[in-house]
Amino acid sequence: MRTFPWPFAVHVLYGAFSGMNHQPVLLQETLRLLSPRRGGRYLDATFGGGGHARALLETAPDSTLHAIDRDPGARERADDLEREVEGDFEFFLGNYDNLEELLPEGVYNGILFDLGVSSFQLDDPERGFSFKKGGPLDMRMNPEQGPSAAEWLRAATREQLVEAVRDFGEEREWRRVVEAILLAREEGGLESTEDLVRVVEGAKVYRSRRSGPVLHPATLTFQGIRIAVNDELGGLSRALPQAFERLAPGGILAVISFHSLEDRLVKRQFRRLCGEPEHAGDALPQQFRTRRAGALARRPITPSDQEISRNPRSRSAKLRALKKLTPDEEP
Repeated sequence: MRTFPWPFAVHVLYGAFSGMNHQPVLLQETLRLLSPRRGGRYLDATFGGGGHARALLETAPDSTLHAIDRDPGARERADDLEREVEGDFEFFLGNYDNLEELLPEGVYNGILFDLGVSSFQLDDPERGFSFKKGGPLDMRMNPEQGPSAAEWLRAATREQLVEAVRDFGEEREWRRVVEAILLAREEGGLESTEDLVRVVEGAKVYRSRRSGPVLHPATLTFQGIRIAVNDELGGLSRALPQAFERLAPGGILAVISFHSLEDRLVKRQFRRLCGEPEHAGDALPQQFRTRRAGALARRPITPSDQEISRNPRSRSAKLRALKKLTPDEEP
């Protein structure tokens, strides 16, 4: 197993004890897959708190790293990182599904997507992502663009609400939740996170469990509405092909996902690039498939028990990675 130099250990300790809540998930596993080297060129497509970006630059100080994030709040963290580390670092404000237009020309030796919401967004009540904190019902990754969650809920059709709660949130009691939301919005009662929590709690039937973790009643509904408001699955499906085209031959594309819909989308796109059936019902004959990459692990990499204990938000993370074939390896 490859180990990483002292800056990596310092980074982990700093995140754990400085009072900073952001802890990059599956960090050592990600570094091992990307294998950053001096003189390499890398892309962090989801800068967030900058934890993965910092570790990449500290591991390979003479490399080039570009980073993307659509949250304007990430720019200040990117400026701090640029002052503190060696290497050629540049930050681009925008959505990763537009990376072809955002980034300068050239290919990358490694590209990383760390999906979902960052700790900075979750822990800020004004952003409206968390059902545990009172605040405006916003949920936008970029609070300067598009409708807030409150605005989206006021305008959404029943079909859009069903898609968000049932399909994106994977909420079993979606019928009760959707009807409760429709009733609440007629009464003008969906402006804050507390409003939405009360509506969902009032709609759901509580069932006791003998063992295992118990989700907050609003967890899945918040997840589904957030995905809808930010078009997260659509953006990811558009971004992954662009990212693969930007890989150098032999380059690594790594994706950390946090719920089953993201992971399923990543898995299917990766299997297609590897020339494999995308799912059990994919009967396309093999001669019509094109193998352009090889998977670096047959199953997703998940956090250790130690990491989950240290950072409970990592518990649902799954890391998948592939390597773009070189001309000599292509069939």
